[in-house]
Amino acid sequence: MSESRLDIIVDDELAEDFTPPENIAAAVQAACSVAGFQNEPMLCIRFAGDAEVRELNSQWRGLDCVTDVLSFPMQDDSDAIDPNQSLGDIALALPFVQQEAGRLGLPQADHILHLIVHATLHLLDYDHIDDEEAAQMQQLERQAMQQLGLHDPYPELSQ
Repeated sequence: MSESRLDIIVDDELAEDFTPPENIAAAVQAACSVAGFQNEPMLCIRFAGDAEVRELNSQWRGLDCVTDVLSFPMQDDSDAIDPNQSLGDIALALPFVQQEAGRLGLPQADHILHLIVHATLHLLDYDHIDDEEAAQMQQLERQAMQQLGLHDPYPELSQ
């Protein structure tokens, strides 16, 4: 994937202590592949502080709390996604995500890649509002993570 199609931004206050995982482009491509989007996607991924993501969550979702990842789709018709236009933006609350990875016993980079897969699927118009949508999205996430050679994000589904 060419660098011009994937922008990765690390907020200044995080930049000294954080280097994004090397496989971000592969995670985006894996999510696109399992969703049937074969074009080279264009999107922006921002690693931000918890306060910034909390503010975004409050402003755009009406939820005054920090969350691990937010997605902001720029296209709203999955049947007519224009590969020449940005899919949208992803914002990760880096401190929150790092703590979450620790709680889950996962390497931080692997957890970040899972969240990027998850958010990319949102940009491709997948959601998990009801049980059927959630099952479909979780299956796609599992397939993408398998393509990447990473952990199963939903091991309870294998039981």
